[in-house]
Amino acid sequence: MTANLTTKLLTCCALGLGVAHGAQALDKVELTVSGPQSDALGDALRSASVLRGLVDNPEATADDILAAARGDYARLVEVLYSEGYYSVDVSILIDGREAALIDPFRAPEQIGNATITVDPGRLFRFGAVRIEPLAGERPLPDRFRPDAPARARVAREATREAINDWRNAGHAKARITDQRVLARHDSARLDVDVDVAPGPRVRFGTVTVTGQSAVRDSRIRRIAGLPRGETYDPDAVDKAATRLRKVGTFSSVQVNEAETVTSDGALDMEIAVVDRRPRRIGGGLEYSSFDGLTLSGYWLHRNLLGGAEQFRVDSEIAQIGGTGQGTDYSLSFRFERPAVYGPDTLFFAEAGFIYSDEPRFLEEKFRFTTGVSREFSERLSGDLGIGYEYARITDRYARIFTQREMQLLSLPLSLTYDNRDDPLDASRGIYARAELTPFYETFDAQTGGQATLDLRSYRALGETGGTVLAGRLQLGALVGPEARAAPPDFLFYSGGAGTVRGQPYKSLNADYGGVELGGRSFAGLSGELRFPVGDRIGLAAFADAGFISGGFFEEGDWHAGAGLGVRYKTPVGPIRVDLAGPVAGDTGNGVQLYIGIGQAF
Repeated sequence: MTANLTTKLLTCCALGLGVAHGAQALDKVELTVSGPQSDALGDALRSASVLRGLVDNPEATADDILAAARGDYARLVEVLYSEGYYSVDVSILIDGREAALIDPFRAPEQIGNATITVDPGRLFRFGAVRIEPLAGERPLPDRFRPDAPARARVAREATREAINDWRNAGHAKARITDQRVLARHDSARLDVDVDVAPGPRVRFGTVTVTGQSAVRDSRIRRIAGLPRGETYDPDAVDKAATRLRKVGTFSSVQVNEAETVTSDGALDMEIAVVDRRPRRIGGGLEYSSFDGLTLSGYWLHRNLLGGAEQFRVDSEIAQIGGTGQGTDYSLSFRFERPAVYGPDTLFFAEAGFIYSDEPRFLEEKFRFTTGVSREFSERLSGDLGIGYEYARITDRYARIFTQREMQLLSLPLSLTYDNRDDPLDASRGIYARAELTPFYETFDAQTGGQATLDLRSYRALGETGGTVLAGRLQLGALVGPEARAAPPDFLFYSGGAGTVRGQPYKSLNADYGGVELGGRSFAGLSGELRFPVGDRIGLAAFADAGFISGGFFEEGDWHAGAGLGVRYKTPVGPIRVDLAGPVAGDTGNGVQLYIGIGQAF
């Protein structure tokens, strides 16, 4: 059947609402394509056919099958047009009868087989092509030139790019005023002629807020950051919506342009938001056969003062039932206020109480940090803060326990780059975070600093991309005080779920003349291969290695572990179960079990 007849039958498709007949499974659908491009076209046509999806479906009635067949005419022709074929012939036979000619009110009660035959005809090429006027000096794309394959999608994309170029130049109301497309079948040429009306160059006007939000309108406008009075930019509109979504206060955000431009050349904007529930609670757990059980919970308020401020309380009890160590406790508070020094800068203040009972020390600590976080781009962000910390420490590495106090003033800085496709379960992209914390200890008048780097990379393998190869590199170094005088949490250890699975938690340290403490430098390397075995179940094979040195990456010790894991996908991230054992080093023996939510890295 020809494309013209197909178009005429589109109205008939809507009439397939006759009395439903009994269910009868469609046994077979054959699709054949003639011509030299049969393989590539065949794959695209099979994907577009709804009829093929009804094979062996016992719930599909005869009416369903006929409706799918009649709809397939238009769907298949659209695929052929998209690939540059305009002299097409499509035939769909239902038990030997052309589907388009079957009376929808007298459909057969049983349908067994269908045959789809496609003759794409000659490949058309572009003839005369024109889109005018164009913004700037950028020419038409090479794929939209005379003699290039006349794919309909290419013509649509070239037209869309021309409109977007005008919008990027400040012409928000650029539009197509006329388009003429002529298929010359005798020469297999497609002529395309498009007229564009750029409209006036406009600037951002008044921003209004709609919706019943508990956040003040002035704060919503400030967070969005639309630059009133500046030349219109569609990227600025998209970024405004992204900023509002990122604060986490709103469940729905829409930024809409006014239909018309004001007499003075301004384009007013409307922001429509819907609030999330203001409060939320949550929790988690993680288990290791050596480290014991870790319980955590939080309480969150999304709009504490009416300006989309977030206030969060976190608590954690760790190492419950752990081997060779006591139970740790922590309680922390964090306040965030977005858009304090411009729309991309966030103010934060956080405080915490920590009790750490480790084999070599007991630490009771209070800390407070305030600062700003800045988003430099969609992927790059940085933090700058000022911190205060007071700690009371009982050292246990000597025969007689000794106590000391520390008071630190610090200037923590960090830079984060993240282009992962999914932070909870990444399959592509890179995550990199560098931290530097210079400090001054007031009681002993000593200075120092800690630097760390966490680099992660993810790559999807295979045609489907379901198998993922993940790698991680961790580096850390402490300069300044000797290990015995350093803050305990500024020293480095290796072993456990965050560094080397299969080795006991913090089991690798450094030897300082018979005294074993955390190292002044650390390197960790991890590799993991994740592959699916079903829609929700996945397996993982991994290997980790860690290195600890009392100096600057010299004369140290290392150990390694490896194992297998199972992943079960949930809306909040994969549930992870890992079983690992040591493969190098003398810090552990036996098998370690790890259970948690989220990938290991």
